[in-house]
Amino acid sequence: MGWAGSKNGDLLRLAADHGFDALVTADQGIEFQQNLDKLPLPVVIMIASRTRVNELRPLVPEVVDVVTGDLQRRIYRVVAKQSMST
Repeated sequence: MGWAGSKNGDLLRLAADHGFDALVTADQGIEFQQNLDKLPLPVVIMIASRTRVNELRPLVPEVVDVVTGDLQRRIYRVVAKQSMST
């Protein structure tokens, strides 16, 4: 799509302009870098201890639930459940 190197604000606008329903990211800083009152589309942040595929993959079913629901232009957080040590 030629969007490589686009900053978050530009990326959000490009996605909205090209008909995307939401932006899914692991960038937890995006909510502090954008004016949340003016988001051009919903943003889903996948939150895990690291951004490796094997740590993000378990979050996918919940991300699907979020993006197939009634989306608003806001931040949604999908957080990995940490196993508790005994």
